[in-house]
Amino acid sequence: MTSHSGASGLSWLSTPPDATWSEPEDKEQNPFIKWRKLLWSWHRATKSGWSDKNYVDLVNEIDKGIATIDGFGFQITPVGVWDKALHSLPNKCFWKNETINVAGSHKARHLMGLLLHLAVDAVDGDRRLAISSCGNAALGAATIARAVSRPIDVFIPSWANPKIVQKLEALDATIHVCERKSAERGDPCMNRFQEAVEIGALPFGVQATENIYALDGGRTIGWELAEQLANEPVDCLFVQVGGGALLTSCTIGLLEAQKFGILPEVPSVWAVQTEGCAPFDRAWRKVSKSDPVQATLDYAVENAASLMFPWEEPQSSATGILDDVTYDWLGVMKSLLLTKGESIVVSEQHILHAHEIVTGLGIDAEPTGSASFAGVLAALESRSISSEERVGILLTGRQHRS
Repeated sequence: MTSHSGASGLSWLSTPPDATWSEPEDKEQNPFIKWRKLLWSWHRATKSGWSDKNYVDLVNEIDKGIATIDGFGFQITPVGVWDKALHSLPNKCFWKNETINVAGSHKARHLMGLLLHLAVDAVDGDRRLAISSCGNAALGAATIARAVSRPIDVFIPSWANPKIVQKLEALDATIHVCERKSAERGDPCMNRFQEAVEIGALPFGVQATENIYALDGGRTIGWELAEQLANEPVDCLFVQVGGGALLTSCTIGLLEAQKFGILPEVPSVWAVQTEGCAPFDRAWRKVSKSDPVQATLDYAVENAASLMFPWEEPQSSATGILDDVTYDWLGVMKSLLLTKGESIVVSEQHILHAHEIVTGLGIDAEPTGSASFAGVLAALESRSISSEERVGILLTGRQHRS
């Protein structure tokens, strides 16, 4: 299983050369089966001699184990439209609810994609998995690791939600609380995670800079979203950005859907960060939007050190997007450039107001999970969009309760 790291690595996956879209009559609800012929793990498996049935059986076996632990396995997540629901909303707001996914967020999709590569490559099941996370990604990783009886080390900050810590302990994850060392730069959790990888642990996180196949499973969100948007088109899609893999993989999936004729037009993609931690937006403001896409990306790579560096003292109630570095920033940048999207920074008031509205409308999202909608509120307030535009949001990250 290929992995790579480095601040200047472009987080992007191309489409397998002989990939095919699922048949229109296919009613399969597990995205890893429905769109398997777009996944790099399926192509790797079949080229290694696996039959299609072998691969489907593998997905079903893993999914059954996940359902035993989490209550249900992977499924296409629901969408809906708030149509003039409140005066503070756009007239039409399309939402996709990932809070009812495995472990309560989209994170497990990235990790299932990684696990399929581990299984196809027959990587030793005793090798420890490792992840740096403050919340939902850790839960997703620990849930999937437990489902297949793989040992996992989770590197968490000292301020991690105690309810999440309890759940990780119940999943038999080995927890490492990471305090910042004197004069240490960057996220101490990521630093300890990288040290573990250097001595043999397998990177099992959601940063494509650490393992490019984190984007493979994440693309399933874009594929199913594309089929859903075909019936409910939007002008712009707002996605919360912490490490950046969600926005990147979702955009790749949407662009692939357009290539296959599923989605007539890809909406402009907007990256949402909070004013308490906005390293991507800081970099975005320093690059040209008028040059050819590749020229802008080349400039970003050449100037990575001055464009993407740790944010000092990240703060927000949306703790899931407090990555002090947007690890997959180049993938996010490419996504915005290709879709003519934009970056927006929201205030803590926007975060709290969005959370209040989303939960009031019946979706059990935490502040991180509703942060995409905070971007909509900020864009309306600044008149970057109008109430007449059709907007889309991803709601991902369920409230944590005992």
